[in-house]
Order: sequence, then C-alpha cells, then structure tokens
Amino acid sequence: MTHPACELCVQDGGEVIFRNDFLRIVLVADADYPGFCRVICNAHIAEMTDLPIPQRSQLMMTVCKVEQVLREVMQPDKINLASLGNMTPHLHWHVIPRYKEDKHFPQSVWGVAQREAHLNPPADWQATLTSRIQLEMTSLC
Repeated sequence: MTHPACELCVQDGGEVIFRNDFLRIVLVADADYPGFCRVICNAHIAEMTDLPIPQRSQLMMTVCKVEQVLREVMQPDKINLASLGNMTPHLHWHVIPRYKEDKHFPQSVWGVAQREAHLNPPADWQATLTSRIQLEMTSLC
C-alpha cells in the first residue's frame, strides 16, 4: 500500500543501508549530523497503532538496534529518537546521534542553531555503520 503524493512512498528518504519487505533503514545525507538514520515503514501507514502488535514490536526493535549500533560506532553524547509525521504522515523514526559540539545541542536538530558545529566523526564511520547495521539486521530478521 503506497500513496502517490507521499515522499516516503515515492522516494527512499536517504541512502538505503538495509531493506526488507516491511521496512528500510536509510542514512540521511546531513553534514551537520553524521550518522543520522531513519527507520521507515515501506507501506503508507501514518501511526504506530495502525500496525498489528507484532509489526509494532519489529519496528521498535529495529529502532533500538539502530540506536545501539550508532552508539557503538559514532560514540555520541546522546541519541535522539523522534517520530513526528506532521509534515510527512508516513510512519518513520529518526535516530540521530547528538554531540555537545553539534549545531543545535541541547536543542532539537530542527530548532534554532546554537553555534557552528565542530564535529570529528570516527574515521570510516559510514562504511562501518552500514556494515554493522546490515549485520545486526540479518541476525534480527
């Protein structure tokens, strides 16, 4: 089930690093937030409670697994989890590594910038993050 006017139905929403029949995990191209991932339902569903309980559990286990891998690979000060859907009513979760030196900390990444970012992500973080998520999702599914 897709909706032709929904951007997450017609586009991936980032660089796909894992996909199965139910969901996909994408890496968002945001230089200010290296490691920013989204976990997106493939079907056009607006709310968590629109999913049967087993799929809700699978989605949340995936979000938690992405958080775990981000913490291990990126070593952030904090992880932000968000599922808003006000602008795009298609069920998806943002999993965002946060650093005290990032552009908005301690505010939301969608808030007013507090400073210029001075981040130094781990070397080869993107390849490491991608391979770790793929490995963890293979064992989870």
